[in-house]
Amino acid sequence: METKRPIPEIFAEVVHRSDNCEFARRLGMVVTEIADGCVRVTMPTAGMKNGHGTVHGGAIFAIADHAFGIAGNLDEVEETGLSAHIRYFSPPAGGTLEAVARRVAETERTSVYAVDVYSDGRPVASFEGIGFKVGAQMKRA
Repeated sequence: METKRPIPEIFAEVVHRSDNCEFARRLGMVVTEIADGCVRVTMPTAGMKNGHGTVHGGAIFAIADHAFGIAGNLDEVEETGLSAHIRYFSPPAGGTLEAVARRVAETERTSVYAVDVYSDGRPVASFEGIGFKVGAQMKRA
């Protein structure tokens, strides 16, 4: 598992909120880094196998969605998820997942985030989330 790096003070509140989220704690998700516009989150895979003996797709989706949520709330305007899509590539190889989220597009009311999920450095899934800016004010023409 990747060690947690110092989080810039400007992001301390959002990281505290996310790391103390009941769901994140239950799954063992931890923000390990916020740098260069990316949010990194790790999660152990122990106890998350499906009937085929591989990590459940819901667990993979959960870490991607969590990283997306954190990335969407780093700025001053609160965002909530509007939609999400995931593509699974292969079952995780190791005992830890890592999700890396970054914003790839933005409008006045929405943002698009790409999240890559890895296991032992190997791609496991690709997630795209659209965030809705809850607190944004629309400009009137």
